[in-house]
Amino acid sequence: MKISKQARRDAKQLFRSCRVNGVLDEAKVRRVVQQVIASKPRGYIPILAHFQRLLKLDFDRRTARVESPVPLADPQQAAIKANLAHRYGEGLIFAFTQNPSLIGGLRVQIGSDVFDGSVEARLAALEASL
Repeated sequence: MKISKQARRDAKQLFRSCRVNGVLDEAKVRRVVQQVIASKPRGYIPILAHFQRLLKLDFDRRTARVESPVPLADPQQAAIKANLAHRYGEGLIFAFTQNPSLIGGLRVQIGSDVFDGSVEARLAALEASL
């Protein structure tokens, strides 16, 4: 579905109005969506579709996926959280998972940024260079 420029502008304005100190407020998002559905302005479906896309992109940017070959201890998780919060700002959502195929090291993904310090990645790079 093609979205008009006006619908994009309106969705961006709604998105900006839902932010508090740079972080989305879930209660405001719900209120805004309910108000738009109740008032049904012209072209409200494309507005809500683009608004949903902006919410998904923001959620992906605020979610840190940390993979390690073994479960991380609480002090290690706290250090990783502190480093990433310092770099990306407060409000990150962390998901720590275990992936034995990494062999060693960590893989961190935040939005489109990927930091791969795993042994698996180093072996793959070595294999590609040969």
